[in-house]
Amino acid sequence: MSEVDVDVAVVGAGPAGSAAALRLAERGLQVALVERGDSPGSKNLSGGVLYPATLAAAVPSFAADAPYERRVVRHVTTLLQRESVVSLDYTDSALGAARGEAAAAAAPTTAPNAVTVLRAHFDPWLAGKAEEAGAFLMPGLKVEALATQGSGSGTRVVGIVSDGSVMRAHAVVAADGVNSFLARGAGLRPDPRPDQLAVGIKAVLRLGEERIEDRFGVGPGEGAAHAIVGDATAGVAGGAFLYTNRDSLSVGIVVRLDALVASGRTASELIEHLLGHPGLARYLEGAELVEYGSHLVAEGGAAMVGDVAHAGLAVVGDAAGLTINSGLVLRGMDLAVTSGLVAGDAVADAVQAGDTSASGMARYAAALEASPAMADMRTYARTPSFLEREGPYGPWGQAAQDVLRSAFVLDGAPRRPLRTLLRGAARRQSWRTWLGDASAGWRAL
Repeated sequence: MSEVDVDVAVVGAGPAGSAAALRLAERGLQVALVERGDSPGSKNLSGGVLYPATLAAAVPSFAADAPYERRVVRHVTTLLQRESVVSLDYTDSALGAARGEAAAAAAPTTAPNAVTVLRAHFDPWLAGKAEEAGAFLMPGLKVEALATQGSGSGTRVVGIVSDGSVMRAHAVVAADGVNSFLARGAGLRPDPRPDQLAVGIKAVLRLGEERIEDRFGVGPGEGAAHAIVGDATAGVAGGAFLYTNRDSLSVGIVVRLDALVASGRTASELIEHLLGHPGLARYLEGAELVEYGSHLVAEGGAAMVGDVAHAGLAVVGDAAGLTINSGLVLRGMDLAVTSGLVAGDAVADAVQAGDTSASGMARYAAALEASPAMADMRTYARTPSFLEREGPYGPWGQAAQDVLRSAFVLDGAPRRPLRTLLRGAARRQSWRTWLGDASAGWRAL
């Protein structure tokens, strides 16, 4: 195909698409970054914790001008019961925790280990970096389909279709989200199964900066990330999160789609259950609901990734199934950025070599497979099956509550040895359940 409108069309101006467009433009290619929203991030309520090391290496000004909310200096993992909260609270100088007002005022010039972001602020910034590098941002343009030639295994992507018109390109980068309607519509990817998807429901609650810092025990510019399991989702397989933004909180749940359907509950019921939970009242009291929304999340782990490269097409970010839920952290944005940058280099190589055939684009699949993103996906490949088990959603929290209640609630009766308390708590579930959880956890984590 000698005549094209652009060298590469990137569909979706989220972290994956903008990272790909940035790298492609830096390589000297003509790039169209197409976004269906009126501006990048305008249709995206989501956000969360971003681990920015890879992005900061690609954008050296990240620490100075990226619009992140707070530096995460505390990670809290909680087993939540209706009557109790048992937490592992981790803070460490390695996380970049400031010590005193002087340290807080001296903002780090290197990228923090982790930050909270709101995509409505973050996405326009990253898309702007791609524009500065030479990409052409096209907001408000809904892509209806991939333009293809051939059929079956001989199908080749030759551009994108919008409003009945074709934008011709040597290659397309699909960054259109977990459902990837483009790749699926062209028959290049199968529909995801219900057990490979989760429903994410998020609320943004306004709370002043000083109140956040006081309630979460952090200094100016610092923040906390809470991962919560148990009664947070009323026993439905999944978990909850609570992140501190500059003057608001991001609170929500992520539950397996198949488990949600089997439970007979609705996602809105579960988020209302979480927001009204007494275990979170001390954090949420007086906060004002600002936004509320839902989206699908990839939950299938490495098994969901499948093919990411075809003739004329590279699939990145959520569209490629690149999400990790390790039980302690939920990662997606950093994997999206990594895949976008890797795709940018590989697709640039293919276009400049004049070979965007299946074999030419396969260099992206190989490069992604060799990247830290896929190494981490392989490390946590068994986690989805582990998180299907009942233990995290009730028995673990109940056992912890029973042991700690017996240890700390002094009613005048003689105390029993800790080993006795542990045996008693363990007997409330079968040994087969505990051994199964331990075995699955060992393999998964």
